Amino acid sequence: MGGSDPREQEVALYASWIGSMVDVALREGSLTRSLAKMLEVRRAEGNQRVFRAAGDLGEPVRSYVARLIAIEDLLAKLPVR
Repeated sequence: MGGSDPREQEVALYASWIGSMVDVALREGSLTRSLAKMLEVRRAEGNQRVFRAAGDLGEPVRSYVARLIAIEDLLAKLPVR
């Protein structure tokens, strides 16, 4: 994932972004205010580009993106410090 195809790059970028938030959440047990704000903005913007990329790339990318979005949903429920 993340080759020269812009759709792969979109998914890889999203996965990296989610992963960085998970790293903080696991280490701290919460999100910082700045990360929580970034998450809020991202959720307001929606995931249309990631959905479209995953749809175009087919399975297993669709399943992978679905798991990432589920993780995003969990991150949104964490306490903020």
